[in-house]
Amino acid sequence: MNNKILLVDDEVLQLKIMERLLKSDGYQCISVTSVQEAELVLKHQIPDLIISDYEMPEANGFVFREKLLKNDALKNVPFLFLTSFNQEDLVQKGLDLQALDYIPKNIPPSQLLAKINNLMNTVHEHYQKSLSEIKNIAKKLNLSNIPAKAPILKHFEIHYFNQSYQNHPGGDFIDFIKINERYTVLILGDVMGKKWGAWFFSFSFLSYIRSAVRICVLDENLSLKEILSKINKVIYADEFLKDIFSTLSMVLVDDEEAKITYAGAGDLPLLKFSHQHDELSSHQSDGILLGFLENSTFSEQDINFEVGEEAYLVSDGMIDFEVNAVKKSDINLLKKRLYDLKVSGKSTEEIKEILFNKEVSQIDDCSFIIIKRK
Repeated sequence: MNNKILLVDDEVLQLKIMERLLKSDGYQCISVTSVQEAELVLKHQIPDLIISDYEMPEANGFVFREKLLKNDALKNVPFLFLTSFNQEDLVQKGLDLQALDYIPKNIPPSQLLAKINNLMNTVHEHYQKSLSEIKNIAKKLNLSNIPAKAPILKHFEIHYFNQSYQNHPGGDFIDFIKINERYTVLILGDVMGKKWGAWFFSFSFLSYIRSAVRICVLDENLSLKEILSKINKVIYADEFLKDIFSTLSMVLVDDEEAKITYAGAGDLPLLKFSHQHDELSSHQSDGILLGFLENSTFSEQDINFEVGEEAYLVSDGMIDFEVNAVKKSDINLLKKRLYDLKVSGKSTEEIKEILFNKEVSQIDDCSFIIIKRK
């Protein structure tokens, strides 16, 4: 069980008792002593359940709940009041604020856990049902932002992996555009945002990217920086995508001359491992997020690629992790892991299994593309 619960109570002893009880049953807990502290936590992460005391100084539980209902990202998070009162009018006020229930502070531990477990199971069942329905609709409409297979090339092997956060679609997208027998474009992007919203917008970005590539092909112009510039201008002008941004990594594979060209927008660097030189090098793009500025400039890099070398395109989720309920990012940690795995002789499939270990806590969508020179 990985459900995360935000506990809000100005009584520290009560908070500690609740936290210990819930952790003993497998829940993750974030404990704060005021509404102000809770609001700071909610700026960086969204819990699966909020349990808040009613009677607190400065801002009480009702004020807190009213603020949450005005926030589109937080209004649907299940909410329980923790309280020592039972006045009917106050109980009704809480229910009118769409709180799911009240928990008395003197409730026996077994009943508290049963109440929370039943609530979380019900929420999970509703979520799984909705998820299944949307997946079925997407399947019928042939909607997918991850391809079914990688292209087969003469001089390169292409492998790709994607693991969505909590098994629901997200903002990461991958695409392979085979222009002809010589040229193929590899794409890895990440729409800013979470869950369904980011997933939905990813199709708009993919549509523009595919169109820009095709237009440049018709113009006999395979410059990645020109393609990125066209994509960016169209996205910036699209009112539907206002304030929606995306990273993008693009690689043009020349399968005739066995070389690659790389360009990016707000993305993580392309990483390349060389057995011959015993190093993992980084190639950083200088473009900013797609759609952020109308006249952004982009550049491209030709990357030497010897037999046996590998290049990696990675999404942000590959470098994100959580320490004490705080999100941290460290690309150097990923680089060290990749280097150690390659030096130890791990295969591509073994690297995938290690990097995408489901026993390791994941806090975002994770995607990466491996380009190996045959």
